[in-house]
Amino acid sequence: MPVGRARRRADDGPLGFSRLSRATFLGGIVLTATLFAAGAWQRRWIADDGLIVLRTVRNLMAGNGPVFNAGERVEANTSTAWTFLVYFFSWLTQARLEYVVLALALTLSVLAIVFAMLGTARLWGGTGSALLVPAGVLVYIALPPARDYATSGLESCLVIFWLAVLWWGLVRWSQAENVRPAAFFALVFFAGLAPLIRPEMTLVGVLALGMLFCAPVPRTRLRPWLFRVLVVAVAGLVPVAYQIWRMGYYGLPYPNTAVAKDAGGAKWHQGFVYLWDLVGPYWLWLPLAVLLIAGLVLMRQRRTESDGRHAVAEGSQPGWRGRIHRFSVWLRTPAAVVTLMLLSGFVLTVYEIRVGGDFMHGRMLLPQLFCLILPVAVLPIRLPRKSAEGGMRGLDWAFAVVVAAFAGTAVWALFAADTTAITAGTKIRANGIVDERIYYVLNTGHDHPIRAEDYLDYPRIRAMVRDIANSPDGALLLNSPSFMNWYLVPAPVPEGNKEHVVFFLNLGMTSMNVPLDVRVIDQMGLAYPLASHTDRLTDGRIGHDKNLYPDWVVVDTGMVDRHPWMPWFLDEKWSDQARLALSCPDTQSLLASSRAPLTFDRWRHNLMQAFDFAKYRIDRVPKYEIQRCGLGDPNQPLPPPAPPK
Repeated sequence: MPVGRARRRADDGPLGFSRLSRATFLGGIVLTATLFAAGAWQRRWIADDGLIVLRTVRNLMAGNGPVFNAGERVEANTSTAWTFLVYFFSWLTQARLEYVVLALALTLSVLAIVFAMLGTARLWGGTGSALLVPAGVLVYIALPPARDYATSGLESCLVIFWLAVLWWGLVRWSQAENVRPAAFFALVFFAGLAPLIRPEMTLVGVLALGMLFCAPVPRTRLRPWLFRVLVVAVAGLVPVAYQIWRMGYYGLPYPNTAVAKDAGGAKWHQGFVYLWDLVGPYWLWLPLAVLLIAGLVLMRQRRTESDGRHAVAEGSQPGWRGRIHRFSVWLRTPAAVVTLMLLSGFVLTVYEIRVGGDFMHGRMLLPQLFCLILPVAVLPIRLPRKSAEGGMRGLDWAFAVVVAAFAGTAVWALFAADTTAITAGTKIRANGIVDERIYYVLNTGHDHPIRAEDYLDYPRIRAMVRDIANSPDGALLLNSPSFMNWYLVPAPVPEGNKEHVVFFLNLGMTSMNVPLDVRVIDQMGLAYPLASHTDRLTDGRIGHDKNLYPDWVVVDTGMVDRHPWMPWFLDEKWSDQARLALSCPDTQSLLASSRAPLTFDRWRHNLMQAFDFAKYRIDRVPKYEIQRCGLGDPNQPLPPPAPPK
């Protein structure tokens, strides 16, 4: 036989197909990761909320602790893990914080795509059995919001990275014949980090840990009950320890951002508006439906050998014990892992709809979408088999469906990648949702606002820096209708401590352009407990539906609350009422939880009262707050404070 013909036959055989499959899969990973990295870099930026994280990192590096303002213990960042991860790499590299977070976010985002594809490739049998082509990952990377938040400085990159690695680890565990205890407990530990990644990821972590806990115990010298005790201990070691520390240190059982946004509240209508704001413009339902059909066809066609063995081995056991045992065995199957991710994506979507979504276009639905596309991140294309006569058999419907799904998804991705969902520019639409990146690009005049000084060109920020420099005796800065000037409320002289306080909604750009000794607080309460513990406004903009009156701040910061020193629009009567309202014992106890020196007695008191503090609410109108707290009749004249010297 000629050598050339022999080589062609070898290339057409199993070995040649295996090489082709491996090359196709690796090429797909490289292409997809490169496209995502290039798309994210093209839209690189750091959001104002991303700069909030960096303010906390600055305080950590200065020795002030994980706080937003020195001397006030407030957890202003939702993701604990993201804060300390940025801090670690900032300490390690000593590079500029903005560049550290930009590189870290982009790296984690791209690695999330890689691990997603690796996990799904294992789900479908790995290379060699089929041509593995990108599919679900194309849906994710094609969406403009996914590329926007790949470098935004927010924790979105860490969330999808954690989901991807968890997916990869669970698929490996479900398919392994013998699980090494070290690898198993590493997976348990990683799943247990869920609350620190982001609070709502606790749902995914609990489901994953429940699966690992209830599945048959791997071969080990430990007794089953002791093994499961170790599972609980390893999973809860870090999150439980941090939770205890958090409650004692901050006086809250969850980040202050959850209090500020009332994460337990319900705004169903706004939630559905937020969902359609992402699904509608991109026709996102179309690729998801196509991939769902392809996934169902593939799952029906291919029953894994492990599923078959379990069904034969356990099918003869009768009664409820047998059913429970069969269920526990099923938990350690690829089908169970797929169910876990799909269920997580669905429940997280329902939760996001319930709380009303967010004001950033698409951002808070990206983890849900990522969960849903994981089982079909890649699709296996199995070539139709030849008949005994050497010709092709009849139409292979599974092959046709998968090829059509891949082609349809690729075409849709080209359409979605070039779609602009929001064209309002710098105007916030009536539904409160905005394209956050474009909003700041247009308002700062920078194509890639990354550094803190890039935001000096945002309205009022450069004027803020100037006015702080021009008031050496200290002052409270309140924003004015003019973009070029602030209202200044002076500190008492000579009793004043020369402190500067900025009261403004945009915490990130504000705090990163001033020294750490300038206190920055906001009317919504992300970094200000007094504001975060007010009631939610019924018709307020989603994510911004708390608004503390500045009269409270004038009194709380000890500034001069008399005319002509304070701005004309503030009322002296309201200041007097706010001072009386602040004397409410429960409010004083709440403020002491974050402001009093952190002694052991204070830490213990915070720990015991954390849940009560989380539920505590004040009325933002001082008159009504006086009535709520039972401090007397607010209509009676109140004694004015001593005039400033």
